[in-house]
Amino acid sequence: MTEQTSQEAAAPPKGLLDRVSDASIAVAVAGLLGLVVVQGWQVFARYVINDSPSWTEPVTIVLLATAMSFGAASGVHTGRHFGFFLLAEAMKPLHKRIVDTVVNLVIVSIGAVLAGWGSVLLVDGLDIKMAGAPLPQSLPYLPLALGGALMVVFALARGVAVWTKLGREG
Repeated sequence: MTEQTSQEAAAPPKGLLDRVSDASIAVAVAGLLGLVVVQGWQVFARYVINDSPSWTEPVTIVLLATAMSFGAASGVHTGRHFGFFLLAEAMKPLHKRIVDTVVNLVIVSIGAVLAGWGSVLLVDGLDIKMAGAPLPQSLPYLPLALGGALMVVFALARGVAVWTKLGREG
């Protein structure tokens, strides 16, 4: 048995939130790849064929919002967000759990604001067309709302895990 196979065998099976996070990363990557294609076409059309398309800027904004929102949500799930991890490691276990809980509550609050206001702004501009593209003007708010909702779910799950770990450790 190779070292890699033994590590894979020891890894716990992926749960539902792990799969949702993986899908979120896949959506973010697709957004980034789309950005490369759209911006590549923009440069080619503008400087080679001298016919700059009007749809590239609004589509770029949607793709950028998608990559940012879904990538950030997955970062919450994996714990790869901004933090003072060295300080947290120096704390007593109970204090660390309290700080982790506060951090997760802050993330839940931010995610809820993004999801709530993103949804309001999305619905508010659905009947207005984007300049340069036949898309709703508020389309960039869709990934913002979805990413915020995922942040809430992931942060709540991390917050619950902080305290269930406390129960197991005694």
